[in-house]
Amino acid sequence: MVTLTHPRAHAPAARFAPVRHLGPNWYATVMGTAIIAGAGAGLPFRVPGLTMVWALSLTMLTVLVAARAAHWRHHRDQARAHLMDPGVAPFYGCMSMAFLAVGIGTLTVGKDAIGEGAAVPLAWVLYAIGTATGLAVAVAIPYLMVVRHEVAPGAASPVWLLPVVAPMVSATLGALLVPHLPAGQGREAMLLASYAMFGMSLLAVMVLLPLVFARLVHQGPLPLALTPALFLVLGPLGQSTTAVSKLADVASGAIGAPYANGLNVFAVVYGVPVMGFALMWLALAAAMVVRAARSGMPFAMTWWAFTFPVGTCVTGAEGLAHRTGLAAFTWLACGLYALLAAAWLVAGVHTVRGLLSGGLLAAPR
Repeated sequence: MVTLTHPRAHAPAARFAPVRHLGPNWYATVMGTAIIAGAGAGLPFRVPGLTMVWALSLTMLTVLVAARAAHWRHHRDQARAHLMDPGVAPFYGCMSMAFLAVGIGTLTVGKDAIGEGAAVPLAWVLYAIGTATGLAVAVAIPYLMVVRHEVAPGAASPVWLLPVVAPMVSATLGALLVPHLPAGQGREAMLLASYAMFGMSLLAVMVLLPLVFARLVHQGPLPLALTPALFLVLGPLGQSTTAVSKLADVASGAIGAPYANGLNVFAVVYGVPVMGFALMWLALAAAMVVRAARSGMPFAMTWWAFTFPVGTCVTGAEGLAHRTGLAAFTWLACGLYALLAAAWLVAGVHTVRGLLSGGLLAAPR
């Protein structure tokens, strides 16, 4: 007996075939675009077009969420395979940070376009989604790495940092939302919850970063296409410096004077050494990328690692410039922003070309 299948039964799968290999790493494009707007807003000069860039990041987030929803609905086998792949699963941290990065841009840039009355509720929604998913991913992905993934000794990768950095971005957006809460318990709870997320992310990074460096020392350079991922280490460094600065800005209106004063001091005492380490790692990562480029490093989605992590160093330097009044930090922020803008343009052009050709959405080789 022959069973006939109606042609329409295959229509949905065929219609959504282009998103079959759309992984969570694509959220990095949203992060890299949103940080252009968020970091540009803190520079000492006006950067034209920031509102348009923020609107672009919000549009990209909306389209990508819809595409990823279609991916999970129509290609659930591939979605599960991504979760079980130790090289892909950590990129679920990008999903959370995409929501949060757009939320930060909403309060720093977007409010000029849509008004504070619309920007604040939108930022709260983005914060709620980004924080909830970020905390879940920060636990779920390490759990899968321990229980389900097969990870070879010495296989640590900078992408392992992605799931645990998201709460640090939540801490930054949380700081921006503190003034929009009623004075008293609400503000203090938000402030301390943000510091708690800062702490959980920082300590997790301190556990993972030595594994990444040990892998480099014992196993040698990363594969060419993965080399840009070395820039991901800058993310927790710059974001933590940004977070403590933004939290210190709102501490006086949320907690008692002795603690508020101490948090202002902590922002500088912590931020300056960490920024120094970030610059050292930037030089090391850049040297490794130059070496890989000379060996024929191809374009891959890992090139987006040149954007958001560098952008966090821009915002970190901006915070230190504001707190110390030191012109050197202002010049540092401007120089890093120029690097960020160039990296965003290069990665963006290559990504658009890859989308038009279909190469970036093809099955991985």
